[in-house]
Amino acid sequence: MNYLSREGSPVSEELWEQIDKAVVKTARSVLTGRRFLHIFGPVGLGVGSINIDDADNVTEEADDGFITTKGRKFSELPVIYDDFTLLGRDIEIHEKSGYPADLSKAMDSAQACALKEDKLIFFGNETAGYEGLFTAAGTNKLKRKDWSAGENAFTDVAAAIELLASEAIYGAYSLTVSPDLYMQMQRIQEGTGLLEIDRVSKLLEGRVYKSPVLGKGRAALVCSEPRNMDLVIGQDISTAYLEQKDLNHSFRILETALLRIKRRKAIVVFE
Repeated sequence: MNYLSREGSPVSEELWEQIDKAVVKTARSVLTGRRFLHIFGPVGLGVGSINIDDADNVTEEADDGFITTKGRKFSELPVIYDDFTLLGRDIEIHEKSGYPADLSKAMDSAQACALKEDKLIFFGNETAGYEGLFTAAGTNKLKRKDWSAGENAFTDVAAAIELLASEAIYGAYSLTVSPDLYMQMQRIQEGTGLLEIDRVSKLLEGRVYKSPVLGKGRAALVCSEPRNMDLVIGQDISTAYLEQKDLNHSFRILETALLRIKRRKAIVVFE
Protein backbone atom coordinates (compact mmCIF):
# COMPACT_ATOMS: atom_id res chain seq x y z
CA MET A 1 0.00 0.00 0.00
CA ASN A 2 1.31 3.41 -0.90
CA TYR A 3 2.29 5.49 2.14
CA LEU A 4 0.22 8.44 0.91
CA SER A 5 -2.93 6.25 0.71
CA ARG A 6 -4.02 7.72 -2.60
CA GLU A 7 -5.04 4.48 -4.29
CA GLY A 8 -7.77 3.79 -1.77
CA SER A 9 -9.15 7.31 -1.77
CA PRO A 10 -12.28 8.43 -3.65
CA VAL A 11 -10.34 11.33 -5.19
CA SER A 12 -9.85 11.21 -8.95
CA GLU A 13 -6.41 11.39 -10.57
CA GLU A 14 -7.43 14.69 -12.17
CA LEU A 15 -8.25 16.24 -8.78
CA TRP A 16 -5.06 14.85 -7.24
CA GLU A 17 -3.13 16.60 -10.00
CA GLN A 18 -4.86 19.89 -9.21
CA ILE A 19 -4.16 19.48 -5.49
CA ASP A 20 -0.49 18.72 -6.14
CA LYS A 21 -0.05 21.76 -8.37
CA ALA A 22 -1.77 24.07 -5.87
CA VAL A 23 0.23 22.73 -2.93
CA VAL A 24 3.63 22.89 -4.62
CA LYS A 25 3.03 26.34 -6.11
CA THR A 26 1.93 27.76 -2.76
CA ALA A 27 4.79 26.18 -0.83
CA ARG A 28 7.38 27.48 -3.30
CA SER A 29 6.04 31.02 -2.95
CA VAL A 30 6.54 30.90 0.84
CA LEU A 31 9.68 28.82 1.48
CA THR A 32 12.73 30.93 2.32
CA GLY A 33 15.39 28.56 3.61
CA ARG A 34 15.40 26.58 0.38
CA ARG A 35 16.25 29.73 -1.56
CA PHE A 36 19.79 29.84 -0.19
CA LEU A 37 20.47 26.40 1.30
CA HIS A 38 21.84 23.55 -0.78
CA ILE A 39 19.28 20.71 -1.02
CA PHE A 40 20.57 17.22 -0.24
CA GLY A 41 18.03 14.80 -1.70
CA PRO A 42 15.22 13.99 -1.83
CA VAL A 43 16.62 10.77 -0.36
CA GLY A 44 13.21 9.14 0.10
CA LEU A 45 10.74 8.60 2.90
CA GLY A 46 12.50 5.38 3.89
CA VAL A 47 15.57 7.30 5.07
CA GLY A 48 14.73 7.93 8.71
CA SER A 49 18.01 9.46 9.88
CA ILE A 50 21.08 11.17 8.46
CA ASN A 51 24.60 11.90 9.68
CA ILE A 52 25.59 15.40 10.74
CA ASP A 53 29.34 15.98 10.69
CA ASP A 54 31.43 18.58 12.45
CA ALA A 55 33.27 19.50 9.26
CA ASP A 56 36.44 20.66 11.01
CA ASN A 57 36.77 17.67 13.34
CA VAL A 58 35.27 14.60 11.68
CA THR A 59 37.78 11.76 11.53
CA GLU A 60 38.05 7.99 11.83
CA GLU A 61 39.68 6.52 14.89
CA ALA A 62 40.93 2.94 15.19
CA ASP A 63 41.25 1.17 18.53
CA ASP A 64 41.90 -2.52 19.09
CA GLY A 65 40.28 -3.60 15.83
CA PHE A 66 37.37 -1.15 15.98
CA ILE A 67 36.95 1.92 13.78
CA THR A 68 34.61 4.71 14.81
CA THR A 69 33.92 8.13 13.37
CA LYS A 70 34.51 11.05 15.69
CA GLY A 71 32.79 14.36 15.10
CA ARG A 72 29.73 12.66 13.63
CA LYS A 73 26.22 12.17 14.99
CA PHE A 74 23.01 10.82 13.52
CA SER A 75 19.69 12.65 13.71
CA GLU A 76 16.20 11.60 12.77
CA LEU A 77 14.51 13.40 9.87
CA PRO A 78 11.33 14.75 11.49
CA VAL A 79 7.97 14.74 9.75
CA ILE A 80 6.60 18.23 9.13
CA TYR A 81 2.88 18.28 8.40
CA ASP A 82 -0.39 20.17 8.29
CA ASP A 83 -3.93 18.85 7.73
CA PHE A 84 -6.89 20.17 5.78
CA THR A 85 -10.40 19.07 4.84
CA LEU A 86 -12.31 19.26 1.58
CA LEU A 87 -16.08 19.00 1.78
CA GLY A 88 -17.47 15.84 0.23
CA ARG A 89 -20.25 17.78 -1.46
CA ASP A 90 -17.77 20.13 -3.11
CA ILE A 91 -15.74 17.21 -4.46
CA GLU A 92 -18.91 15.58 -5.80
CA ILE A 93 -19.95 18.80 -7.54
CA HIS A 94 -16.48 19.08 -9.08
CA GLU A 95 -16.47 15.47 -10.26
CA LYS A 96 -20.00 15.51 -11.69
CA SER A 97 -20.26 19.02 -13.15
CA GLY A 98 -16.66 19.87 -13.96
CA TYR A 99 -16.77 23.07 -11.92
CA PRO A 100 -13.27 24.12 -10.80
CA ALA A 101 -12.42 22.76 -7.36
CA ASP A 102 -11.90 25.35 -4.63
CA LEU A 103 -8.54 24.37 -3.15
CA SER A 104 -8.16 27.32 -0.78
CA LYS A 105 -7.90 24.99 2.23
CA ALA A 106 -5.14 23.00 0.55
CA MET A 107 -3.22 26.18 -0.24
CA ASP A 108 -3.63 27.47 3.34
CA SER A 109 -2.28 24.17 4.63
CA ALA A 110 0.64 24.23 2.17
CA GLN A 111 1.55 27.70 3.42
CA ALA A 112 1.41 26.53 7.03
CA CYS A 113 3.62 23.53 6.25
CA ALA A 114 6.16 25.71 4.44
CA LEU A 115 6.33 28.11 7.39
CA LYS A 116 6.91 25.17 9.73
CA GLU A 117 9.85 24.07 7.59
CA ASP A 118 11.37 27.56 7.74
CA LYS A 119 10.79 27.72 11.49
CA LEU A 120 12.72 24.45 11.85
CA ILE A 121 15.55 25.81 9.69
CA PHE A 122 15.89 29.10 11.54
CA PHE A 123 15.04 28.11 15.12
CA GLY A 124 15.19 24.32 15.25
CA ASN A 125 13.06 22.59 17.88
CA GLU A 126 14.44 22.64 21.41
CA THR A 127 12.04 19.99 22.68
CA ALA A 128 13.06 17.53 19.96
CA GLY A 129 16.74 18.48 20.17
CA TYR A 130 17.11 20.18 16.77
CA GLU A 131 19.20 23.32 16.26
CA GLY A 132 18.45 26.16 13.85
CA LEU A 133 20.57 28.88 12.30
CA PHE A 134 19.59 31.34 15.05
CA THR A 135 19.74 28.90 17.96
CA ALA A 136 22.79 26.73 17.26
CA ALA A 137 25.60 26.89 19.81
CA GLY A 138 29.03 28.09 18.77
CA THR A 139 28.00 30.52 16.03
CA ASN A 140 29.39 34.03 15.59
CA LYS A 141 27.52 36.90 17.25
CA LEU A 142 27.56 40.57 16.27
CA LYS A 143 25.83 43.47 17.95
CA ARG A 144 23.27 44.91 15.54
CA LYS A 145 23.03 48.69 15.25
CA ASP A 146 19.85 50.58 14.40
CA TRP A 147 19.16 49.65 10.76
CA SER A 148 16.68 52.49 10.37
CA ALA A 149 19.45 55.09 10.65
CA GLY A 150 22.54 56.04 8.70
CA GLU A 151 24.32 53.26 6.86
CA ASN A 152 24.21 50.89 9.83
CA ALA A 153 22.73 47.98 7.90
CA PHE A 154 25.46 48.18 5.26
CA THR A 155 28.30 48.48 7.78
CA ASP A 156 26.90 45.64 9.93
CA VAL A 157 26.66 43.29 6.96
CA ALA A 158 30.12 44.32 5.76
CA ALA A 159 31.50 43.59 9.24
CA ALA A 160 29.88 40.15 9.20
CA ILE A 161 31.42 39.35 5.83
CA GLU A 162 34.79 40.51 7.08
CA LEU A 163 34.40 38.30 10.16
CA LEU A 164 33.68 35.20 8.07
CA ALA A 165 36.59 35.97 5.74
CA SER A 166 38.93 36.32 8.73
CA GLU A 167 37.97 32.78 9.71
CA ALA A 168 38.71 31.51 6.16
CA ILE A 169 35.03 30.96 5.39
CA TYR A 170 34.54 31.96 1.77
CA GLY A 171 31.76 31.49 -0.75
CA ALA A 172 28.19 32.61 -1.28
CA TYR A 173 27.07 34.80 1.63
CA SER A 174 23.32 35.10 2.22
CA LEU A 175 21.45 37.47 4.52
CA THR A 176 18.08 36.58 6.00
CA VAL A 177 16.13 39.23 7.90
CA SER A 178 12.80 39.72 9.59
CA PRO A 179 10.23 41.78 7.66
CA ASP A 180 10.69 44.87 9.86
CA LEU A 181 14.44 45.04 9.22
CA TYR A 182 13.82 44.48 5.53
CA MET A 183 11.48 47.46 5.45
CA GLN A 184 13.95 49.61 7.42
CA MET A 185 16.38 49.20 4.54
CA GLN A 186 13.83 50.53 2.03
CA ARG A 187 15.04 54.12 2.28
CA ILE A 188 17.35 56.41 0.39
CA GLN A 189 20.89 56.34 1.76
CA GLU A 190 21.97 59.92 2.35
CA GLY A 191 24.64 61.10 -0.07
CA THR A 192 24.34 58.09 -2.39
CA GLY A 193 20.93 58.35 -4.06
CA LEU A 194 20.60 54.60 -3.46
CA LEU A 195 18.30 52.58 -1.27
CA GLU A 196 20.05 50.96 1.67
CA ILE A 197 18.66 47.60 0.55
CA ASP A 198 20.27 48.08 -2.87
CA ARG A 199 23.70 48.66 -1.32
CA VAL A 200 23.35 45.61 0.92
CA SER A 201 22.00 43.50 -1.93
CA LYS A 202 24.89 44.49 -4.19
CA LEU A 203 27.33 43.56 -1.45
CA LEU A 204 25.77 40.07 -1.36
CA GLU A 205 25.14 39.72 -5.12
CA GLY A 206 21.38 39.81 -4.53
CA ARG A 207 21.20 37.16 -1.83
CA VAL A 208 18.97 39.02 0.64
CA TYR A 209 15.86 37.23 1.91
CA LYS A 210 13.09 37.92 4.38
CA SER A 211 10.91 35.47 6.26
CA PRO A 212 7.83 36.09 8.42
CA VAL A 213 8.83 33.31 10.83
CA LEU A 214 11.68 35.52 12.10
CA GLY A 215 9.29 37.86 13.88
CA LYS A 216 10.97 41.22 14.54
CA GLY A 217 14.53 42.48 14.89
CA ARG A 218 16.30 39.35 13.67
CA ALA A 219 18.98 38.94 11.02
CA ALA A 220 21.66 36.39 10.20
CA LEU A 221 24.38 36.14 7.59
CA VAL A 222 25.49 32.67 6.51
CA CYS A 223 27.99 31.20 4.10
CA SER A 224 25.59 28.61 2.73
CA GLU A 225 28.06 26.52 0.75
CA PRO A 226 27.18 22.81 1.07
CA ARG A 227 30.45 22.12 2.88
CA ASN A 228 29.13 24.38 5.67
CA MET A 229 25.44 23.50 5.80
CA ASP A 230 22.60 22.00 3.79
CA LEU A 231 18.96 20.98 3.99
CA VAL A 232 18.29 17.26 3.85
CA ILE A 233 15.00 16.35 2.21
CA GLY A 234 13.67 12.84 2.68
CA GLN A 235 10.10 12.97 1.42
CA ASP A 236 9.50 16.25 -0.36
CA ILE A 237 6.26 18.13 0.21
CA SER A 238 3.39 15.82 -0.78
CA THR A 239 -0.29 15.34 0.00
CA ALA A 240 -1.70 12.18 1.55
CA TYR A 241 -5.28 11.01 2.03
CA LEU A 242 -6.25 10.49 5.67
CA GLU A 243 -9.91 9.55 5.97
CA GLN A 244 -13.54 10.30 5.23
CA LYS A 245 -15.41 11.68 8.20
CA ASP A 246 -18.93 13.09 8.26
CA LEU A 247 -18.91 12.60 4.46
CA ASN A 248 -15.99 15.03 4.13
CA HIS A 249 -12.40 14.19 3.19
CA SER A 250 -9.31 14.81 5.31
CA PHE A 251 -5.84 15.24 3.80
CA ARG A 252 -2.33 15.72 5.16
CA ILE A 253 0.48 17.73 3.59
CA LEU A 254 3.77 16.33 4.81
CA GLU A 255 7.50 16.20 4.28
CA THR A 256 10.60 14.99 6.10
CA ALA A 257 13.44 17.50 6.35
CA LEU A 258 16.42 18.41 8.50
CA LEU A 259 18.94 21.26 8.58
CA ARG A 260 22.54 20.06 8.82
CA ILE A 261 24.99 22.58 10.25
CA LYS A 262 28.45 21.27 9.47
CA ARG A 263 30.45 24.40 10.28
CA ARG A 264 28.94 26.64 12.96
CA LYS A 265 31.41 29.43 12.34
CA ALA A 266 29.80 29.91 8.91
CA ILE A 267 26.89 31.62 10.68
CA VAL A 268 26.78 35.19 11.98
CA VAL A 269 23.76 36.09 14.08
CA PHE A 270 23.03 39.79 14.68
CA GLU A 271 21.90 40.35 18.25
